[in-house]
Amino acid sequence: MLADVHGRLLGFDGLAREAAQSFATLLCLNAASAPLRTREADLYPLAVVVLHAADGAALGWLCVLDNQPRALDVAARGALDDAASIARELLERPDERRLALAIAGSGTGVWDRHVPSGEIHYSPGWKALLGYTDDEVGKRIEDAYARVHPDDLDYVQATISAHFDGHTPAYEVEHRLRHKDGHYIWVCSRGKVIERDDAGRPLRMIGTTTDITALRSVSEQLRQNVELLTDLTDEIPGMVFQFRHRPDGTSTFPYVSAGVMDIYGMTAEQISGNAAVLHDRVHPDDLPALLASLDLSASTLHPWRHEFRVQLPGRGILWRQGNAQPKRLADGSVIWHGLVTDVTERKRIEVELQVLATTDFLTQLPNRRHFMQLIEAELGRVQRSLTRSAAILMCDLDHFKAINDRWGHGIGDEALRHFAGILGRAIRRIDFAGRMGGEEFAIVLGDADVSSAVTFARRLQQQLADRPLLLGCERIPLSISIGVATLQANDVSAEAALSRSDSALYRAKQNGRNRIECD
Repeated sequence: MLADVHGRLLGFDGLAREAAQSFATLLCLNAASAPLRTREADLYPLAVVVLHAADGAALGWLCVLDNQPRALDVAARGALDDAASIARELLERPDERRLALAIAGSGTGVWDRHVPSGEIHYSPGWKALLGYTDDEVGKRIEDAYARVHPDDLDYVQATISAHFDGHTPAYEVEHRLRHKDGHYIWVCSRGKVIERDDAGRPLRMIGTTTDITALRSVSEQLRQNVELLTDLTDEIPGMVFQFRHRPDGTSTFPYVSAGVMDIYGMTAEQISGNAAVLHDRVHPDDLPALLASLDLSASTLHPWRHEFRVQLPGRGILWRQGNAQPKRLADGSVIWHGLVTDVTERKRIEVELQVLATTDFLTQLPNRRHFMQLIEAELGRVQRSLTRSAAILMCDLDHFKAINDRWGHGIGDEALRHFAGILGRAIRRIDFAGRMGGEEFAIVLGDADVSSAVTFARRLQQQLADRPLLLGCERIPLSISIGVATLQANDVSAEAALSRSDSALYRAKQNGRNRIECD
């Protein structure tokens, strides 16, 4: 009677089925020496053989039953051993058939090499991979190497030699083999030495060969697509990137284009593993805002857009602008895909435009519009403080029309620049001045009252007198009339205070010019 490792009955002679079922139960109970009771007779197990596969795994049991308990003689035991071998083969065949079907369906062929002689046996499936029938492939190792693509032969032989020498646990190599019709297919060959002699020399090696032509084609197409994408992104001005921020706080750049060198002065390899190395390149005044902008984008998943400065060795301070779209991953990470560009030139132009929009071109002082913005801000500070004060002075170059008429507008412009230079050097950091138009200028003195403002006005008149405008050897007389007022907390606007100082200026001009009048 034959049973598999699970106790399922695979074969029995003419004994009653209930005896076989009882035996299966005894096998499970490990009590094969007890008699098996049937309706007709008691049966005794004379011998039980546990059947093992080549790898030691249990396959099942073989049992000899008789109606009388007795011992087996030598001949009977020999017959039992033969029966056990046959039973073992029967139990292994289903697995072999399943393996054969699996191999046949996978596009894989099997080979068995006798290493000393070089003789190789190929399965029909292996031969079919190359378009051959079962009797068209020889067994010589020379024929096997002749089918390998010439460009791959050295690599194949070196890899298999390394395995023969024990340097690798198995043999695996991708290479090309010549098909029967002459073209080459890509294959993956895997194998392992399963038998060595006492000196460790390889005797037998078994392996498989799988057709991977389609896989290589897809892989090659993917490689070409990646290469094309890389070429395209490398041509885009700036740095194309993929940035990942993990829940544990660490960040990486899985991908950056070649533009990273221009943007940060570093290579992709330097920043890929740890994005924090870029923090040293960001201007320290801008780093907190940069990190906060990324945190906000990560929490809201809103697009990231931020401008910041970097400090690059040998290149100084430069402006960068980042734009990216975030996406949350299953593990809680947030990943951005975007672009960082160099906006240094744009920022320079913006500064120039800002200067043009807020600065008087001739004197380089704030123009009227900008001055009014500054004085409104100063009035707000006065209104918010119980102790802060400020004075406003309106100045007018005396007899300016006469200067233009006598020496020309070019000299008139030079006179305006001359006074603006003296004024710029006279005011403090907390003060500011502006050209209001024509020959009129305005000054705001921070933390000043009427008395200190008058003192400043006298000093300004004296400095202008001490530093005349010279045209060759000719001295061009310049003087100024000044009206003084203070910014008051109850002023509804800066224009109100400016109007008071303007009225004081009018009186100074009416009273003889080169004078100071107070509101």
